[in-house]
Amino acid sequence: MKIIDNDQCNIWYQALIERAPEYTGVFFVGVKTTGVFCISVCRARKPKRENVEFYPDVKSVLAAGYRPCKVCRPAENAHSAPLFIEHALELVRRDPQLRISDPELRRHGISPERVRRWFRQHHGITFQQFQRMQRVNSAYQALNKGRAATDVALDSGYESLSGFGYTYKRLTGAAPTQKPQMIVIYRFTTTLGPMFVCATERGVCLLEFTDRIMLETEFRDLQRLLNARMITGENSHTRQTVTEIDEYFAGTRPHFDLALDTPGSAFQQSVWQELRAVPYGHTSHYQAISRLINKPNAVRAVAAANGANRIAIVIPCHRITGKDGGMTGYGVGISRKAWLIEHERNNGDRLITTAS
Repeated sequence: MKIIDNDQCNIWYQALIERAPEYTGVFFVGVKTTGVFCISVCRARKPKRENVEFYPDVKSVLAAGYRPCKVCRPAENAHSAPLFIEHALELVRRDPQLRISDPELRRHGISPERVRRWFRQHHGITFQQFQRMQRVNSAYQALNKGRAATDVALDSGYESLSGFGYTYKRLTGAAPTQKPQMIVIYRFTTTLGPMFVCATERGVCLLEFTDRIMLETEFRDLQRLLNARMITGENSHTRQTVTEIDEYFAGTRPHFDLALDTPGSAFQQSVWQELRAVPYGHTSHYQAISRLINKPNAVRAVAAANGANRIAIVIPCHRITGKDGGMTGYGVGISRKAWLIEHERNNGDRLITTAS
């Protein structure tokens, strides 16, 4: 929704004029004369006060008909990690065995309180919990490659095998000598806002915008269906996802090569397979999908399976519209759905021409 508090809008306008970094992601400003929206640090020429309006989130400003600014790339940069977080993460990457404590953060000029708030807001955990999950994820992958539990424990910074075993079992639900089912979850930014990607060893099991309706329910369902625990981390499937989604939004990738791990009924699997067959740059509708799976009377069931899809964009449920071409519901907003369809239509002919 548009912010109508004039005093608040005046404060934000001044922040826009000053390119104040502390307001990055706090508001999104729609410029009526150009039809684009920006964040506070945008380097573009500043519009007049009467030509701007303010919104609290990406979904609202997209719904108002604005498109992302190509200069400041607001949906990406509003939610990317600030410099102090990047600095903290670099300390973790530099020596994964080292536990970065609050005093250690302060020694590097980083506020532990700000780091804690950012991780709580964007990951739902503290920085210390994030570090533990990262170490356990690294240990899990090392154990799967056949390394001895004692060696992995020492390499993970634990002084005793018992301490390592306790933490490992608490987070994974199994002892280091066993092979638990694990789902890693990784957060990254895109042109339309931040997304979560979840993956098992077999492939990607979830790809959703972070403001997806019922996202927590999807997390719980996945862990139940796969009999797995979820921890923060990366693997080859999450890294490939980030690369391919970046290429998709750049307009250079019409098809995905990702391995998927999608638990669901045989009926749901058949629907999801037909969704993936809807061509890039085109749309379909529930009745057409029901005919393709030889169940012409199962239109409502097809709609339910479409809504149960947990892998946005790659399984392109956004390409399903009303039979008359009108926009139907989408879990992260009709405005995003319209943007994705338009994005594909604008790039479809160019990609076909390039390929030929």
